Amino acid sequence: MDRFGHHFTLEIFGASHAPNVGVTLRGVPASLPLVPDDFIADILRRKSGAKGTTPRIEADLPEIDDRRASDGTLTITFANRNYRDGDYRDFTAIPRPGHADFVALAKYGSLRNGWFSGRMTLPLVAAGVVAKKLIAPLRVEARLLEVGGVDFSDTAAVEQRLDAAIREGDSLGGIIECCCTGVPVGLGEPFFDSMESLLSHALFSIPGIRGVEFGDGFAAARMTGSRHNDPIIDAAGHTARNGAGGINGGITNGNPVVFRIAAKPTPSIRKPQRTFDFAQGTLVDYTVPGRHDVCFALRVPPVVEAVTACVFADLLL
Repeated sequence: MDRFGHHFTLEIFGASHAPNVGVTLRGVPASLPLVPDDFIADILRRKSGAKGTTPRIEADLPEIDDRRASDGTLTITFANRNYRDGDYRDFTAIPRPGHADFVALAKYGSLRNGWFSGRMTLPLVAAGVVAKKLIAPLRVEARLLEVGGVDFSDTAAVEQRLDAAIREGDSLGGIIECCCTGVPVGLGEPFFDSMESLLSHALFSIPGIRGVEFGDGFAAARMTGSRHNDPIIDAAGHTARNGAGGINGGITNGNPVVFRIAAKPTPSIRKPQRTFDFAQGTLVDYTVPGRHDVCFALRVPPVVEAVTACVFADLLL
């Protein structure tokens, strides 16, 4: 499915190696002011160009088709100018290890021109810009904690880790933390529409996400109840600590909603890998061609903020 939401809905379209990518939003009040400049800050945070990111550079200028007053839709489109269809030719015969090539061929009969690409996160970021306006003063802020197992605040160590991966033709993963403040009490439902379930649904829609943990997360399994519990300290429900990540019983408790996600290493790497060639029917050593991030986690924080804001917008509307 390429659609998400019930009241604030988004539908993404296009592909990485197609003329454009974009998103159509529904449920956005016609009175909400929007101009192209609103999108610049988050788009630049996601943009490639820094060390460890893909050399593919796109203008990423939003084209806004605002029909909220007539049919209730807002469509934001980004042109793809710097794409190369030839980069995908080999992948039908030799699906890339760790990528979606094999399953795409099995399910759809084609690679869909980069439908599974990180390029598809650009329209998500655009949707997030709108959602952030809708949910204010609730704030959503994500930051990198680790790159390749190294603390992101240790700039020198991160540089060394990236340089080594680039030199070896390999890739790195990362961990991103998101903190949501100003969250009211009462969002979410028990069981299937719990706050954790809804957020996880959206977060796992980001290509390459391997795990989500809330509050103490997996560390809670090694704690005692007396250590993991969050004592309530006032009538508003504020707690002395936040091991639950701001959620109890699937419902927000008024404390910050805090979670972390794990982004896998980019699967497309220059380092030779032993894999299956479907055309020849044998194992071969294969080096993935094309332009790819060494660590796509570097560009993920604004995407995490975007899908999180969309979940909150859907609930608040």
